[in-house]
Amino acid sequence: MTDSLKQIDQADAKRPLLVASVMLATLMQALDTTIANVALPDMQGSLSATQDQVSWVLTSYIVAAAIMTPVTGWLAGRLGRRQLLIIAVGGFTFASLLCGIATGIGEMVFYRILQGMFGASLVPISQSLLLDAFPKEKHGQAMAMWGMGIMVGPILGPPLGGYLTQNFSWHWVFLINLPVGILALAGILASVKKEATNQRSLDGFGFALLALGIGSLQLFLDRGQGEDWFSSVEIQIYAALSLLALYFYGLWWWQQRERALLDLGLLKNANFAVGCALIFVVGIVLFATLALLPPYLSTLMNYPTLTIGLVLAPRGLGTMFSMMVVGRLLGRIDARWPIMVGMGLMVVSLHGMSQFGPNASMSAIIWLGVIQGMGLGLVFVPISTVAYATLEPRQRTEAAGLFSLVRNIGSSVGISVVMTMLSRSAQINHAEIGARIPAFGAETGLLPALWNPATTSGAALLNNEVLRQSAAIGYLNDFWLMMWLTVLAMPLVMLMRGGKASGGSAAEAAAAGH
Repeated sequence: MTDSLKQIDQADAKRPLLVASVMLATLMQALDTTIANVALPDMQGSLSATQDQVSWVLTSYIVAAAIMTPVTGWLAGRLGRRQLLIIAVGGFTFASLLCGIATGIGEMVFYRILQGMFGASLVPISQSLLLDAFPKEKHGQAMAMWGMGIMVGPILGPPLGGYLTQNFSWHWVFLINLPVGILALAGILASVKKEATNQRSLDGFGFALLALGIGSLQLFLDRGQGEDWFSSVEIQIYAALSLLALYFYGLWWWQQRERALLDLGLLKNANFAVGCALIFVVGIVLFATLALLPPYLSTLMNYPTLTIGLVLAPRGLGTMFSMMVVGRLLGRIDARWPIMVGMGLMVVSLHGMSQFGPNASMSAIIWLGVIQGMGLGLVFVPISTVAYATLEPRQRTEAAGLFSLVRNIGSSVGISVVMTMLSRSAQINHAEIGARIPAFGAETGLLPALWNPATTSGAALLNNEVLRQSAAIGYLNDFWLMMWLTVLAMPLVMLMRGGKASGGSAAEAAAAGH
């Protein structure tokens, strides 16, 4: 009895260090999903790369992380979570150093692949360890703290990347990970205890099929817009490989359910299936909005990089605030209600963004961002709680990997769809507006004198304004689409069961994620 109490006291004493270490590791990985975006133009010149080549700095990371996510459960069982986390944080930090000192585009892409491979397991493993560190009645708070890194990291990435690039150099976008990674690694070594491992064999054939299918899907989504989708043979190959590989994995899983790498049978569980669907929508809205707002503020509003960062940063504060609140409420209310409220706030914010136009006020952009951030925070924690409520303990690790994978695919789908729609809509609107100008402007005298299409300078100025208006309509259409997607997803919440977070049920639900 005395030994047990001593162990509990030791665990309690190490908990703050474990929490800090795990959150640092999670934040580091989440930041790197977006922090490099704003530095690409500087990298392109420094690394003597073409625009197509430098885009692989982002693509390689995303694809590598997506491929390695399904194998996290097997690695955790084989190595133990402590050992896997040490390898992941150490490898990610070292790969960040290599990225920061890269001198060529080939080196950079290879090092980013390493970053993605090591970073893939950070999210599900850190989530699992953090939940284990808290008693069941405080799992909601644990989820909220962990979620701050996951949700706030991508939001803070662009402004931090812009600041580092503008005031130092693009190298520091990666080198900033070194002190963070070293601190996280030291804390993990001191606070995370060893655990038993198992010798489950790797489903090599299944892994190969998943790697081919998921990797091809990510390449299809990431490069589709740039290559004009199915008019490109490259994109056709990616689509075919993805469909065939995932189809054959489904057949393989049906025949080898006991040893298959990723258990698709988890989707038979209603709570988990609905949770995956909802987190897919969250991934779309979060990352699509983050992909749209910086170019909107830059090209239409003429905001400098640092201003864009300052305008977008408050949405992260909204997310942090709502996560702290909902983490404390989960033990007292039905977890489905915060989800509904959060999705309602997302709808309100997206509706407001669909009214922006080419001259939106800075205050409107900031406040709508804060509202959306609060909505995302209210949604994320309860979904990750209720989704696992009816899963068995042995299913938790695999479920965490699948859940993370679905969220990541949602983010890729969101970015791909909105960017494609933006480009197509801008082209169509430009043609339609341009066709109406002679009848509307030149003949009625309603156009300003500076925009007189009869002069070379006037035609150029007029075309620039038409381009600006066309792009603005494209952005508004994207926000409108995401709003309706969120509205259509809301009824799914009521299909979830076990939403009452009283007693130990919510805690079990939260713990089930891992």
